[in-house]
Amino acid sequence: MINHDINNLLQNAIEIGASDLHFIVNEVPAFRVDGKIIKTNLPIVTEEDMAKAIEVMAPVSMRERALNSFDSDFPYEIEGVCRFRVNVAMSFGYHSMTVRLVSYKIPSFKELNLPACVEKFSHFENGIVLVTGVAGSGKSTTIASILDYINNTRNKHIVTIEDPIEYIYKSNKSIFTQRQIGIDTGSYIDGLKYALRQDPDVILIGEIRDMDTVQSALHAAETGHLVFATLHTYNAVQTINRILSFFPPAEREVVRLQFAELFRGSISQRLLLNASGKGRIPALEVLFTTPTIKDFILKDELDEIHKMVQKGAHDDMFTFNMCLFNLLKRGLITKETALEHTDNKNELMHYIRGAFTGTSQ
Repeated sequence: MINHDINNLLQNAIEIGASDLHFIVNEVPAFRVDGKIIKTNLPIVTEEDMAKAIEVMAPVSMRERALNSFDSDFPYEIEGVCRFRVNVAMSFGYHSMTVRLVSYKIPSFKELNLPACVEKFSHFENGIVLVTGVAGSGKSTTIASILDYINNTRNKHIVTIEDPIEYIYKSNKSIFTQRQIGIDTGSYIDGLKYALRQDPDVILIGEIRDMDTVQSALHAAETGHLVFATLHTYNAVQTINRILSFFPPAEREVVRLQFAELFRGSISQRLLLNASGKGRIPALEVLFTTPTIKDFILKDELDEIHKMVQKGAHDDMFTFNMCLFNLLKRGLITKETALEHTDNKNELMHYIRGAFTGTSQ
C-alpha cells in the first residue's frame, strides 16, 4: 500500500524550512527543523512507499544498489525548485532514507553570517584548507561559499570530487568540473589521481575518510594546487591530530613535516539556534597557519596551538569560545545556547564576566 508521494513530502520540507527529511519504513515521516526532529501526523511509511520513492529519486544506474545494498548515496532534483542529497540505508532489515535539502543558490559569506576573515581562505594559491564539524554543521555550505567567491573573483579551474555532488556551480570567472563518486569517478583516490591531469587550480575533496585520501590530498597540495577538504572534527588541534592519526606511528614524523609545510588553516564549525528561536547561525573556530603554529606542528606541541589561536585576533584567528562570546555580545544567540555548546564553560563564563579582554572576532 502506498501512503506517500515523496515529491509532496519534499515540497513540504521546503515550505517549512527543514534541513532534512527522514523517511523510514514503519515510522511516520519526520523533518529536521532548526536542528530538532519534528514528527508528522501522517501515516507510517510502508515498504511500497520506500520502493516507489527510490524508483522516483535514484538515478537509473543506482536504483538496484539503492534497493539491494546496505548503504547508498545519490543526488536528486526537483527541477527549478531544489536539489537534494539522498542516503538510503538498512535498519532492522528495512530501508530508511535521509534526504538533505541543498539550495540552488549558494549563499554569500554575509548571508551565512560568516566572519569576514573566511574570505582569506579563497586567496591562497596552494596548500590544504580543512573545514570541519559534525554532520549537519554546514561544512559543505561554507566551502561552497568560498568556492563561489573564487568563482566570482578569480580566473581558476575548480575540480570538485564529491559523494554525492551537492551544490551546482555556474561558471563565472572560473570554470568547474564536478565529479561524483560512483558515477563520474570510481573513488576519491581515482578522482584525485586524474584531477591532477585536468589542469586544476583548486580541488575540493568532499570528505577525507582514510590514509590514502590524505596522501592524495597532500600530493595535490604539494604539486601546487589549493585543496579544500572536510573532516568530522571539532577544533583545530583535533583536526591536526586526526590527519596524523590516519598514519602508522612509524610514518607520522614524515607526514608531520609534509603537513606542516602545506597546511594553510582550518575552519571548525557548529550550527546554533539563534536568539529569535528560529533559524540557525554558525559558530566557528578559525586558524591560519602562522610560522609559530607551523613550528608547533613540527615539534608536536599541539596544545600550544590553542593558546596561539586565543591570542591570534591580529591574525584573524579565534577560538570557538571567543566566537560564542562575540555572538552573545551581538545578541545573536542566548547565554543558555552559548553555555550549552561550549567545550569549556569556565573559560566562557570568564569571558562573560569580563575577566578576559581581546575576545572580539
